[in-house]
Amino acid sequence: MEERRLGPVVGLGTYETFLDDVPLANEVVGAAIGAGTTVFDSSPMYGSAEESLGAALKERRDAAIVATKIWAESVEEGRRQYDAQLAFFGRVDLQQVHNLVAWREQVQWIEEERDAGRIDRVGVTHHDAGGVVEFEEAMRSGRFDCVQIPLNPLERECEARILPLAEELGLAVIVMRPLGGARDRRLRPGPPVEALAPLRSFGVETWAQALLKWCLADPRVDLVIPATSRPDRARENAAAGYGPPFGPDERQLVEKLAGAQGSVSPGR
Repeated sequence: MEERRLGPVVGLGTYETFLDDVPLANEVVGAAIGAGTTVFDSSPMYGSAEESLGAALKERRDAAIVATKIWAESVEEGRRQYDAQLAFFGRVDLQQVHNLVAWREQVQWIEEERDAGRIDRVGVTHHDAGGVVEFEEAMRSGRFDCVQIPLNPLERECEARILPLAEELGLAVIVMRPLGGARDRRLRPGPPVEALAPLRSFGVETWAQALLKWCLADPRVDLVIPATSRPDRARENAAAGYGPPFGPDERQLVEKLAGAQGSVSPGR
């Protein structure tokens, strides 16, 4: 398992975070790196996030693994996105085909870039792990090193087929939406702080940390990518990658507490 890991187990996502706010991106990225984060995930789908992330990483690029995506119907548009990414980041460590869009066409030239040494790894993502037929086909193609899928205590469809298949094929697994979706607030704001008392010995101080450690307790998961626009949250999330891992009892407690959550207020 260890040879498949992409770096420290908690990364930083950029979906609906700092957009074109470069000073904020610099603050959040600096806090994340200072807390031990190395993997930074973005996409052309996320507006100006790639450009802002690139600016924030300019003086820190050697400390970062950039995992971004191609989100394009045509190869021509995919290549334009890639050229922009090279300008933002200098290189792409993990290039992912986003949401399976034109994956057969895009992966051909992405492989050529990998073989030329300009991309390290190739992945594929999908936001809906319940629609698995084409995702499984992509996974079985032998053309991808990793998959990115949604997983949290209230979104577990990938446990039925995707996670077992990833384990069978030896694919690394990146988790998106470990804290719930940006528009799906069912996991917010979390239980009363005293309900987390049994998790204190595992280094858990916050509900977000409990959710991240819940994901990481699945041995098939290599990396979780929570998104945040707050430096303090970036540090808090990174801390969940340290300390003892959850066992079955701790996972069950988090599931029970998650099941009690309802709709909550906006804000990340």
